[in-house]
Amino acid sequence: MIEKAPSGPDTASKPEPAPSLVVAPMARIDTSQPRKESLIAADITIEGKIEGGGSVRIAGKFKGDVSVQGDLTVEAGAKLTGRVRADKVTIAGELEGNVEEASRVELLQTGVVSGDLKAGSLMVAAGARMRGQAEFGWDDGKSSKAGRTAQEAPSGTGS
Repeated sequence: MIEKAPSGPDTASKPEPAPSLVVAPMARIDTSQPRKESLIAADITIEGKIEGGGSVRIAGKFKGDVSVQGDLTVEAGAKLTGRVRADKVTIAGELEGNVEEASRVELLQTGVVSGDLKAGSLMVAAGARMRGQAEFGWDDGKSSKAGRTAQEAPSGTGS
């Protein structure tokens, strides 16, 4: 059954208001909370490139470059084939490629690396395997105090 809207002098002169749109303010990114972590599950194989600000955990197989501002973890049984740039890199599985930049690399007991490592610090557990070159502990001028000569250093005499 269809009902007809009432008509008459009262309803004809009043236009119905259009529904108003309420726009919520954009959420601010809270940098005090830990970064989100993305997971490539054990039964997944992906080929491509990973870039971003969060952390990545690989439990499956990934072929491509990884460049994240957070941490990268390669789980035991997982395989990553490609170049790596991350804050902290933890390898319990297999990495076939170079760690081009990391503040810390941890090669765990089940970890295997076929490639070169460049990191601020390196921790290698007994049983881990690596074929390649490792460069760690060098600042490379990234710190503001690095590379200052004795003449440039502030003196305590005050005159």
